[in-house]
Amino acid sequence: MAEPRHDVVIVGGGPVGLLLGCLLARRGIDAVVLERRSARSGRSRAIGIHPPGLKALALAGLVEEARAQAVEIVDGRVTCRGRVLGAMSFRRAGTVLSLPQLDTEAMLERRLEELRPGALRRGVEVHAIHDRGTHVEVTGDAGGEPVAVGAWYAVAADGVRSGIRGQLGIGWRARRGRAHYVMGDTRDDTGAPASALLHFEPAGVVESFPMPGGLRRWVAWVRRPPAKLEPEYLATIVRSRTGGEFDASVAAEPSAFEARQHLAERMSRGRVALAGDAAHEVSPIGGQGMNLGWMDAMRLDHDLALALQAGAPFEAFDAYDRLRRASARRALRQAAFNMAMGAPASGTRLRIRNAGVHVLGVPPLRALLARAFTMRWL
Repeated sequence: MAEPRHDVVIVGGGPVGLLLGCLLARRGIDAVVLERRSARSGRSRAIGIHPPGLKALALAGLVEEARAQAVEIVDGRVTCRGRVLGAMSFRRAGTVLSLPQLDTEAMLERRLEELRPGALRRGVEVHAIHDRGTHVEVTGDAGGEPVAVGAWYAVAADGVRSGIRGQLGIGWRARRGRAHYVMGDTRDDTGAPASALLHFEPAGVVESFPMPGGLRRWVAWVRRPPAKLEPEYLATIVRSRTGGEFDASVAAEPSAFEARQHLAERMSRGRVALAGDAAHEVSPIGGQGMNLGWMDAMRLDHDLALALQAGAPFEAFDAYDRLRRASARRALRQAAFNMAMGAPASGTRLRIRNAGVHVLGVPPLRALLARAFTMRWL
């Protein structure tokens, strides 16, 4: 049996686990982060950092570094068949940054190493978590060698397919919203290097967002992606729906994903809390997932600090469970709305959708929409 050598053990070294490790370390709390992967992913994945996410990075001492690396998205436009349905500025609602997740994770990993050297342990496959009543024990292996880590508390930030969530017997409920998309990054030839461009076309939405290095992320709704995905496939969609250009000759290999939505029936049990995608799967359309997980980390940082100071009472996660599930439900509703708005439409439905977008683009609703886009409610 592993005695509590640490205050907190975090399972999962993605953006949520790394941020929580940084926040706890800055308080002087002994937290260890166990990550299955031996190296970071090389794919860009999530790119949006919204005002709540910037607040989290500021607490970790990283907001200036993030601003220096990222591109700021200053406004957004919604069009259909070349006609502008609505436009909004994000300057009053708050800064939105675009930074590939691989760069965000690298930044967080460096910061964690500065604050608590050796806190991130890569190549550790966690097999089980045991709540011993007075502490927790995590067991697994690293390169075939057994690993046992003890701590007062544990946080599972091990992703959508969280093994710990299943071990805890916490249900995983499907929520409204499901669709297929293809995604790719290429050179930005739009002439709008600081704008989010949303094309609500009859055949399905095409979204694009600026990225550092003169690149642009394109995301398009599809009924079903092909088995073999080539850059030219996405280029054809962009061209046919928007009239714009997706330069397939310099594009990174595109990817396909199915947006699904789930919410854990609870976000804690005993001395173990769920965070990030392990607690809620939110459609990437709208860029909410990583920022929502960071808000989980901020709340856990606060609650764990109080619990450890008070002798680690069992009630530590009661408020966390209630508040963060409520926030996740709001995110799920907004993501479902975003997906519905981006689905194919024709005839009366298309006219109603376009009219609705136009109305939302009129002050003062435009300000409310900007706040929703920038996730001020998280």
